[in-house]
Amino acid sequence: MEILTRINDYLWTPLVAFVLGFGLYLSIKTRFVQLRLLGDMLRLTLHRKSGDDGLSSFQALALTLSSRVGVGSIAGVATAISAGGPGSLFWMAVMALLGAAAAFLESTLAQIYKSRVDGVYAGGIPYYIERGLGLRWLACLAAFVAIAMYAVFAPGVQSNNITLSLQASFGLSPWTTGLAAVALLAFIIFGRRAKLIRFVEYVVPFMAIGYLLAMLAVVFFHFDQIVPAAKLVFASAFGTHAIYGAIVGSAVSWGVRRALFATVAGVGEGTYGAAAADVTHPVKQGLVQCFSIYLTILVCLATGIMVVITGSYNVAAPDGGFLAENLVGVTAGPAYAQAAVDSVFAGMGAPFVAVSIGLFAFTTLVSFYYIAETNLAYLLGGHRRSAAFVLKVLLCGTTLFGAIEHTDLIWAFGDIGYASLAWVNMISLVLLTRPALAALRDYEAQRRTGQDPSFDPSPLGIGNTLCWPKAGLAGAQTTPSSSLNIRSTALHGTRSTAPHPVAQRKSL
Repeated sequence: MEILTRINDYLWTPLVAFVLGFGLYLSIKTRFVQLRLLGDMLRLTLHRKSGDDGLSSFQALALTLSSRVGVGSIAGVATAISAGGPGSLFWMAVMALLGAAAAFLESTLAQIYKSRVDGVYAGGIPYYIERGLGLRWLACLAAFVAIAMYAVFAPGVQSNNITLSLQASFGLSPWTTGLAAVALLAFIIFGRRAKLIRFVEYVVPFMAIGYLLAMLAVVFFHFDQIVPAAKLVFASAFGTHAIYGAIVGSAVSWGVRRALFATVAGVGEGTYGAAAADVTHPVKQGLVQCFSIYLTILVCLATGIMVVITGSYNVAAPDGGFLAENLVGVTAGPAYAQAAVDSVFAGMGAPFVAVSIGLFAFTTLVSFYYIAETNLAYLLGGHRRSAAFVLKVLLCGTTLFGAIEHTDLIWAFGDIGYASLAWVNMISLVLLTRPALAALRDYEAQRRTGQDPSFDPSPLGIGNTLCWPKAGLAGAQTTPSSSLNIRSTALHGTRSTAPHPVAQRKSL
C-alpha cells in the first residue's frame, strides 16, 4: 500500500497543478467558452434527432453520462471530504469549471478526427492523436493505457462501492455482491443483451433526478444550516478555518482528484461518445460534452452539500487521527451520503443510496467495457476475437477483485489508472489546441451571420480529417486498416465476438 501511495503522489502532485493551469489557459484562450455559450449548450443538448451515420447529440450525451455519473459522484465526494475537509467541495467546483474547457477541447477534437466505421462514426483519444499529431506510437500507448485503465484499474472502484453500500443496507457479504455483479456484467458483455442495457440507461437519468430531489429535501429540512455550511466550506478551502486550516493543501489536491475522477474532464473518457455523434460541426458536440461536466458536478455537489449540512462525515488528520469524527467507526464512502439521507428519511438513506450507487456503478462498468473494446479494436483491428474474450474475462475478474478487497487499496489502483490516462491525454491536448480553437472561431463566425454552422476543415488549415466536409464521407471509408480504419468484419462479422460500442448503441 505504501508503494501505491508513493506512485500516486508522484503522478498526482504535478498533475493537480497541470490540470488547473491548463484549464485556466484554455478558459482564457476560448474566452471562457464554458460560460459564454451556455445558451448554445442547452439548445444543442436537447436536440434529439440522430443522423443516418451516428447518434444525436442527446444520445451521445447520455452515453457519456452513463460512465460519468458513477461512484465518483457519491463515494468519491465522500473520500474527498474525508481526506481534504469540507473545503475540497469548493475545489471540486473550481476543477469542474476549468475542466469543462478541457472537455470541450477533447470532444471537439474527437469530432474533427473521427472515423467512419461500418456506416457509423467512431473515434476517441488514439484516433485524434494519430490523425492530429501523426504519432502512431503515442496513439497506441494511449489505447494501451486506456485498456489498462478501464479493464484493470477502474472497475474495482465501482464494484467495491456497490459492496460497501449493499453491505451497510442489507448485510450482504462482499463475495455475494461481487459474484452477483460479475454474473450480471457477464450476462451483458458476453450475451449482448441490448434490451437490458437500454432499460438500465433509461432508469439511470430518473435515478439521478431522484437523487437530486432527495438532496433538495435534505437541504429543505436543514435550511438553517446552509449559511454555516457555506462558511465552513469557504473557510476550509482557503485555510482560514481553525481546524481545517492545516490541511488546505489536501483540500485543493483531493478536490481536484475527485472532480477529475467524477467528471473525467481531460481524461478523455467522454471522447468516445462525442465521436459517435452525427453533427454538422465538431464544436456542437464539444459544447454538449462541456455541458455534461456541469450535470455531473451537480450530482457531486448534491452529495457534498447533503453531507456537510448534516455533519455526516469524518475528516482524517495527517497524523492518522481525526480532525472531525462525526460518524464513529464509519469508512469514507457511501455511508456518508446514507447517513445524510437518513437524517430526514429515517431508515431510508441506506437502501436509497445503495440502489443509486448500484445503478450508477453498474452502467459505468458496462460503459467501461465498450470504451476498452474500442481501444482494443484500434490496436488490433479485425484480429481481436481472442483478445476481446480475454478482455471480458479480465473485466469480470477485476470487478470481483474490487468487490472483496480493501477500499483504500482499490481507490489507490483507481487513482493510478485515472492519473496515467490523464497525463497521456492532457499532453496530447496541449499539442492539439490549435485545430480545436480554429474550429471554435469558425463556429462562432458562422453563428454571428445567422447560419447553422457546418464544418469544412480545409480553409482552417486542418488536415488529416476523414469525415469532413460532409460531402466527402463516401470516400472516407477507405482508410488503410493498418492506420485508423477498423474493418467492419472486426465489428459485426464472424471474425469478432465483440460489437463496436457505437454500432451497439445505434442498434438500440
